Amino acid sequence: MKKFNFRKVLDGLTASSPGGSSGGGSGAGGGSVHPGGTAGAAGTPRDEIQETLTSDYFQICKTVRHGFPYLPTALAFDPVQKILAIGTRTGAIRILGRPGVDCYCQHESGAAVLQLQFLINEGALVSASADDTLHLWNLRQKRPAILHSLKFNRERITYCHLPFQSKWLYVGTERGNTHIVNIESFILSGYVIMWNKAIELSTKTHPGPVVHLSDSPRDEGKLLIGYENGTVVLWDLRSKRADLRAYYDEAIHSVAWHHEGKQFMCSHSDGSLTLWNLKSPNRPFQTTIPHGKIQRDGKKPESCKPILKVEYKTCKNSEPFVIFSGGLSYDKACRRPSLTIMHGKAITVLEMDHPIVDFLTLCETPYPNEFQEPYAVVVLLEKDLIVVDLTQSNFPIFENPYPIDIHESPVTCTEYFADCPPDLIPVLYSVGAKHKKQGYSNKEWPISGGAWNLGAQTYPEIIITGHADGSVKFWDASAITLQMLYKLKTSKVFEKQKLGEGKATAEIVEEDPFAVQMMYWCPESRIFCVAGVSAYVVVYRFSKHEVNTEIASLEVRLQYEVEDIITPEPEIIPPFPDASSQLPSLKSLSGSTNTVACEGTMKDSIPCLSVKTRPVRMPPGYQADLVIQLVWVDGEPPQQITSLAVNSAYGLVAFGNCNGLAVVDFMQKTVLLSMGTLDLYGSSDPYQRQPRSPRKSKQFAADNFCMRGLSNFYPDLTKRIRTSYQIKGSRKLSLPTDLKTDLDHVNGHCTSPTSQSCSSGKRLSSADVSKANRRGPGRPPFRKAQSAACMEISLPVTTEENRENSFSRSRSSSVSSIDRDSKEAITALYFMESFARKNDSAVSPCLWVGTGLGMVLILSLNLPASDDLRQSEPVMVSPSGTVLTLKGAVLTFACLDCMGTLTHPPYEVWRDPHSADDGEKTRKRKLVMHSPSSSQDMGDHQFAVICSEKQAKVFSLPSQTCLYVHNITETSFLLRADVVTLCNSVCLACFCANGHIMTLSLPSLRPLLDINYLPVTDMRIARTFCFTNEGQALYLSSPTEIQRLTYSQEMCDNLQDMLGDLFTPVETPEAQNRGFLKGLFGGSGQAFDREELFGEATAGKASRSLAQHIPGSGGIEGVRGAAGGVIGDLTRARIALDERGQKLGELDERTASMMASAEAFSKHAHEVMLKYKDKKWYQF
Repeated sequence: MKKFNFRKVLDGLTASSPGGSSGGGSGAGGGSVHPGGTAGAAGTPRDEIQETLTSDYFQICKTVRHGFPYLPTALAFDPVQKILAIGTRTGAIRILGRPGVDCYCQHESGAAVLQLQFLINEGALVSASADDTLHLWNLRQKRPAILHSLKFNRERITYCHLPFQSKWLYVGTERGNTHIVNIESFILSGYVIMWNKAIELSTKTHPGPVVHLSDSPRDEGKLLIGYENGTVVLWDLRSKRADLRAYYDEAIHSVAWHHEGKQFMCSHSDGSLTLWNLKSPNRPFQTTIPHGKIQRDGKKPESCKPILKVEYKTCKNSEPFVIFSGGLSYDKACRRPSLTIMHGKAITVLEMDHPIVDFLTLCETPYPNEFQEPYAVVVLLEKDLIVVDLTQSNFPIFENPYPIDIHESPVTCTEYFADCPPDLIPVLYSVGAKHKKQGYSNKEWPISGGAWNLGAQTYPEIIITGHADGSVKFWDASAITLQMLYKLKTSKVFEKQKLGEGKATAEIVEEDPFAVQMMYWCPESRIFCVAGVSAYVVVYRFSKHEVNTEIASLEVRLQYEVEDIITPEPEIIPPFPDASSQLPSLKSLSGSTNTVACEGTMKDSIPCLSVKTRPVRMPPGYQADLVIQLVWVDGEPPQQITSLAVNSAYGLVAFGNCNGLAVVDFMQKTVLLSMGTLDLYGSSDPYQRQPRSPRKSKQFAADNFCMRGLSNFYPDLTKRIRTSYQIKGSRKLSLPTDLKTDLDHVNGHCTSPTSQSCSSGKRLSSADVSKANRRGPGRPPFRKAQSAACMEISLPVTTEENRENSFSRSRSSSVSSIDRDSKEAITALYFMESFARKNDSAVSPCLWVGTGLGMVLILSLNLPASDDLRQSEPVMVSPSGTVLTLKGAVLTFACLDCMGTLTHPPYEVWRDPHSADDGEKTRKRKLVMHSPSSSQDMGDHQFAVICSEKQAKVFSLPSQTCLYVHNITETSFLLRADVVTLCNSVCLACFCANGHIMTLSLPSLRPLLDINYLPVTDMRIARTFCFTNEGQALYLSSPTEIQRLTYSQEMCDNLQDMLGDLFTPVETPEAQNRGFLKGLFGGSGQAFDREELFGEATAGKASRSLAQHIPGSGGIEGVRGAAGGVIGDLTRARIALDERGQKLGELDERTASMMASAEAFSKHAHEVMLKYKDKKWYQF
């Protein structure tokens, strides 16, 4: 193992360093400092830190995908293996079995999946794609792979059918032809059923595409072909002619057989069902329009919406089931999509929340010629999957064990916690279980195939998702599964919005005013904090007891240009209050501040939402402790929150936006600090700020009402960006996104300060212009109107224009006038026991503040000396004067002790605030301060790790010397950075807008991993990507799915053991004894030999130009995915044999081809010889 020595400056020794407190902003911004450079040479060696992580510890691979398949298109079920497959419009296939068995695979082409067909109990699946390709998937390995593909060149695939225990796949096309494919070799048979042979010769029109194919249950030698125009043909495969033809004047959508093979049912475009008897095909035996109104004059019932699919399933001891989707009457326009179940004379209509994509009836037998005995219906909806129990008369649904309701409300943010305290999952589950819905079927979930074991990874993992409706969901994510634990509705602390209030209220977000924008969770203390899109913060405490209480609330004024105010408002708390000037700031929202301003008057001191003033019943779980709302200031709406941090040991919550910073004491319910970003610098401001003129009165236009949302910036991009918040057809969400603002709205390039402002779509009032012009020439290049955590971006980002450095000192007035509305946002906050100043000899409570300009400020927190005084004595917050600098907006902070070990912020051990045992012991707070170890030398210095969107720096404290700098990216910017633990060590994990995932060692910032892994094609990825400990990460890959990945080599190696098996050896059930008479008179199905009929010997070869065979990579991937040892060797041997067999087969074909051509040549030569045999030479 390599040892990395680095030198540090002795604490207290002043050394000139480019990474120092005030000089760090010069020129290159400290980018020239490298390990062993100026910083290291200034001092003497103190000790050695052994960094154990090397690049061998890192590798990236996807682990598992959770959630509902996005934009589903197809459904299939294996009745023996009991596994379900769902295909999607993006070319993905999800295969589901028992809980834990969940597999995702993707077609490389990305073409939509048209149809799926299992090879029942064979461990294989056939998919038909919209690019007219058939694929054979091998499911006998944990990660399925394609074994063969067959690309149709001249015809478009419309329907496929694979009979049970057959190796010949029927493929119907748009031209009306039916081709036959050998599943084993994936080669087309020469046997083709041409449309013009199937229909009557006298028919003048084309019958349309093939919409249905199925073999007769009575005789496998008869194939039923349904054409779109209403023609049905029963084709005799042996004699190659039509046995019967049936015509109906309405288009056919689907066909279903009775199990005896004497009748079949068709569903039509006019909402009718027709039942046909093979003995009298001239007209339907029965015609019904199930939902049509019966006319009084005896006419045919009126037509209804099309019945898209029908299934006809028989039962031995009861009437058959007829189940269909669609077919509702046209006059009920507002009726929801429905599934109709007809059983005997009873008709049950099950209304669905979303349109039906497909449905399947699950039956006891895989044999089509036996009583089907249906027991459940799987219904695939556009945004849900439900299974209906057919064995009970009220048709209840089964409780779904899969996490497919992630998107119940669009996901707006995510957090991921690996290696949490082990007691959290059972505690959250116990409070969440009380809110579960009732009325589910009492039977076991019927999709129970596959096998899954826990694997070696046992640490608890929790994923938290925030949603557009204000709900927060806690998920158990241990061992690559996902199970919902607990749901918290944050909107319950607010009064419901009354319809019609509209713009008369102080609302700043028209849709989804409760959307969760940021979350902060301390698993040890169980403190949870949420920042909402309507500029509020709610602090929650966890309790196992129900309580009835009023919700405490505070209002905070945060405005940018505090010095512009001529008359101070009486409500403003002095920036750094002492005990005597502390104002009582806990107030009820029923006061005058909650009155809604009349139309036309300037709004001031009004929060965006109204907190409930009456006592509220709070069930066990997370209970609101305090609501903090930002208020309108002089007619300006509050800006959305861009950073959030909580510390349970200090009892403080801090949050910032592009105006400034607020620090609130949630124990005493008081505002400690509320000031603009510029005032935080005090005398340490590194910039020359110009004095400003007093603020002019503002007249705001009505259209300036809504908070600077997506529609005011980049109007041409609004629609495209918004789609990342919604699933197709759902409500739009005007949320700002946790990304970057200074991006060109046309091409996604980073904008130069000298380029035109990209907020061209925003209307500026005269006051806005005057504000923009007030900015002096010495002001730094601030970002445009929104902060780095509330910005819009057109992705993918490819290159960066030549941008000035964030630390340039002089700016021309012409440039400054372009950058309208520029503000320095608070982008990162971190509570820590640290050295606030250079001369400090001991650590003290601090708040680290990072801004959008790469400035880092340290605020000192002066807490009461003893815990007894914490509730009464005020907490003092004061600037320390320390200012550090980086390039780009600050993203994250972390602290390492002098041995390079990650130091966690202090926390309060959880205790139930409403516990029945209210003795002295339970009331006393128990704090964990992470005090230094027994070594005397441990606590005298520490390392501060700071990462911005451009670079990472490690500072030695208290000397504030920059020891290491790593410029992470020049042409792009980071979207997410986290300091994480891996293999008992620590590293910095970064996700870049250009798709790169990187890790850096700590403290030396050596690059360990840099892989161009995930192109940021969607805002959703950028907004939801997050890293956690033990080498894990996640992001929202679609509006409905969470993709988890690992960057740990160890987890990649162990992944095979953790994944579920899709195929398990199961005996195929035996066919029922048909009996002597049925065998004699029931048709000749058993004697039908498809091989003889479709094989090359009889049918010949299909035209090579019709379809092209493409061998898949399933063999190689199968070897990679196989477990080690004997199984791996056997798998390799089997694959080698398969490949050898394939090559021998190809050789056979070539030999046969050569023999045929030689024979043809010999024959031709013989003919020539006979022709000229008796001719003389002069006769030629």
